[in-house]
Amino acid sequence: MQGYSTGAKWFHWVTVALLGLAWPVGFVIEYIKDDAKMPFYAVHESAGLTILLVALARLGWRLRNPPPPLPDQVPMPLRRTAAGVHHALYALLILQPVLGFIATNAWGFPLRGDTAYLGLIDLPKFMETNEALAGAVQTAHTVGGYAILVLLVLHIGGVVFHQAIRRDGILLRMV
Repeated sequence: MQGYSTGAKWFHWVTVALLGLAWPVGFVIEYIKDDAKMPFYAVHESAGLTILLVALARLGWRLRNPPPPLPDQVPMPLRRTAAGVHHALYALLILQPVLGFIATNAWGFPLRGDTAYLGLIDLPKFMETNEALAGAVQTAHTVGGYAILVLLVLHIGGVVFHQAIRRDGILLRMV
């Protein structure tokens, strides 16, 4: 069975690591006292923007290096499900950081100083504070975060299904 390229594997596992950082930090921010939130925002926002950059690079890589075909024995419903989950993940890996960046700006918190990208790069504030917009975009960002979690459960569940039940070696394509 043909596996993914080394580059595709690298993008995949870097994305996994970044999501493993961004998602739980984003989840707990709500429960942290206001005066202690900034370091958590800095980590969450830097991880999120890095996810965006990696996702765009990954998409470019994928366009130039198409993924290997699924084995012939994988039935069409599973192929369609896998494609749908992958496409939705790609879309959210791009959309989610953009929504977060818009919400941050709309709340009036540019990524500067203590919350600069990776602690080093100040990013411009590109809009005036707009709490109505910020609230709506923040809600979309929160919903997107839970959607990513659902998609990850489906993705990992699919891997487990292929590995434990179908025993068709799909996991070996990405490890």
